[in-house]
Amino acid sequence: MPRRLLVTGAAGFIGANFVHYWLRQHPHDYVLAFDALTYAGNRENLDPVEDEPNFRFVHADINDTQRVAALLREECIDTIVHFAAESHVDRSITGPEAFVTTNVVGTHSLLIAAREVWLDGGVDDHRFHHVSTDEVYGSLTVDDPAFHEEQKYEPNSPYSASKAASDHLVRAYHHTYGLKVTTSNCSNNYGPYHYPEKLIPLCLTNILRGKPLPIYGKGDNIRDWLYVEDHCRGIELVLDKGEVGETYNIGGNNEWNNLNIVELLCDRLDARFAAEPALSEQFPDSPCARGESARSLIEFVTDRAGHDWRYAIDASKIGDQLGYVPQETFETGLERTLDWYLGNEDWWRPLLVS
Repeated sequence: MPRRLLVTGAAGFIGANFVHYWLRQHPHDYVLAFDALTYAGNRENLDPVEDEPNFRFVHADINDTQRVAALLREECIDTIVHFAAESHVDRSITGPEAFVTTNVVGTHSLLIAAREVWLDGGVDDHRFHHVSTDEVYGSLTVDDPAFHEEQKYEPNSPYSASKAASDHLVRAYHHTYGLKVTTSNCSNNYGPYHYPEKLIPLCLTNILRGKPLPIYGKGDNIRDWLYVEDHCRGIELVLDKGEVGETYNIGGNNEWNNLNIVELLCDRLDARFAAEPALSEQFPDSPCARGESARSLIEFVTDRAGHDWRYAIDASKIGDQLGYVPQETFETGLERTLDWYLGNEDWWRPLLVS
């Protein structure tokens, strides 16, 4: 039977990629895209599917519990895929209140609506999938084993603490009320539609504009990088084959420190400009347009408060049980990302503040 999905945060980076992926892979399913269109939500992210007959967009807030409940009933929704979240760690340090409101209270609002419509309404065939982060597990040293699903939660930022709280609420609604839930904790995503405040799109667009590339501390903080379409593929497997009540870590098996990431990005853009002269005309402010290395833009800045040292995902559970294997290496995923940003200047340039 075709699914009828409500996707929260559908105009954001990962949510929009998921909507595109799902409609390609499941053309007979119905997708109700739900987004409050905060600064990181962009309706243009959904332009490629706006005219699809089995797609609808609703501009609303997940904290509007009754609106969510009404949509679940009216649209006969059987699956919620919950991406909506405040996710930028730096913003959580300067303004943690928004993270609690969206990530904790907002998730609880969705759970209330799902319980009311599905459990109280006798809808047995349902799924609430909650998308979370590896940051709930805290920080690793260089020699520590990667995060696994039984890892103790040790969140270190207001962002990760708010996501940890939401994870616990989802778990509680399963064990207390019997809501059919699954949770996935992912590593750092990258790819198309990534809002240019995060490391890769920030540095990529700064290189094209000849702006500094700010690197926290010495640039030796380590992250596991996951191409966004591989993340979507992992969620698909959890929805199709995952066991209700279980958590699955989704990672890219790609650990890189921040400085090496930026240096690779610089080198790839240097090579692109050398091979494609038209790029120098399109982006004349880039040092690459003058035959100079983009690495000249690298600047080291004061480290942020509570900066976690290393994240790494052990994705063996989803691999062994559900058959998950990332299809992109970091190098191939980065090339696809470069292709997209070089070809979509009209999308990212209006989002930049300076």
